[in-house]
Amino acid sequence: MIRILFSAGPDDWPIYQTHLAQALAARGIAAAITLETDSPETIDFIVYSPASPLRDFAPFTGLRAVLSLWAGVERIAGNNTITAPLCRMVDSGITQGMVEWVTAQVLRHHLGLDQTILQQDGIWRNDHKPPLARNRHVGILGMGVLGQACARMLLHLNFQVAGWSRHAARVEGVTCLAGDDGLGELLARSEIVVGLLPHTQQTENLLDADRLAQMRRGAVLINAGRGSLIDDQALIAALRSGHLAHATLDVFRTEPLPPDHPFWTCNRVTVSSHVAAATHPDTAAQAVAENISRSLAGLPLLNVVNRANGY
Repeated sequence: MIRILFSAGPDDWPIYQTHLAQALAARGIAAAITLETDSPETIDFIVYSPASPLRDFAPFTGLRAVLSLWAGVERIAGNNTITAPLCRMVDSGITQGMVEWVTAQVLRHHLGLDQTILQQDGIWRNDHKPPLARNRHVGILGMGVLGQACARMLLHLNFQVAGWSRHAARVEGVTCLAGDDGLGELLARSEIVVGLLPHTQQTENLLDADRLAQMRRGAVLINAGRGSLIDDQALIAALRSGHLAHATLDVFRTEPLPPDHPFWTCNRVTVSSHVAAATHPDTAAQAVAENISRSLAGLPLLNVVNRANGY
């Protein structure tokens, strides 16, 4: 029987307990799951989120893997006491949630729905006719699992989709770009830019004043990756000058977003409270159980973090 330490936030265990037990049982895995231990050397796997107080992994000398419940691993990727493989959370629930949120926001701005929703003042306006999706250019920053899934959905709706990543991806129908020149090309061509990048040293302030100036005048920025992707003050300046039409932001450098942050009072910003792609316990438990099953069978783990890259 394997031993699993579940080390997450104080409210996580009640919602994961049944799902995790069922997912392990479905794979024929006999496991003893504990919330704390006096014998760390006996633990085989740690199911973890940074909401846990656990920071020193050195005593867990028999550890086979640390399985994160979060898609973002920037808060733990630099922990040098983790010597076992660290796996980020990639599950169908997160992916589906992100696809739905991004698609909704792209369609919102593509169709100009704010104009309709906010102008219920008795005046008949029939002067706004959006183009068809086939004539609208959307750019996606980050072509990992989430970025590719969003790109495919937008392609299905006939948008012209380009994607940018550190190394050029290959997605049929998507113009895939990489490098500094590729980033500039994507920003210049896209009327709607979607940020889905993780937080790394390379993505910190990637959209600074110079990069924002490369975006098409009147473009919209949607960010559901990490808040550190954007220079906040540069974005506010680009919006107030009219260079950018709007920013819909789901992620921020500080969360919750402080009440005095200028994003709250800028009428060209929509603040969304980090709801784009929540972890769903049922599908997340399946992803955890799948990696445990693979480890026990001697198969490669899925979604292992490259510690040098930070994701």
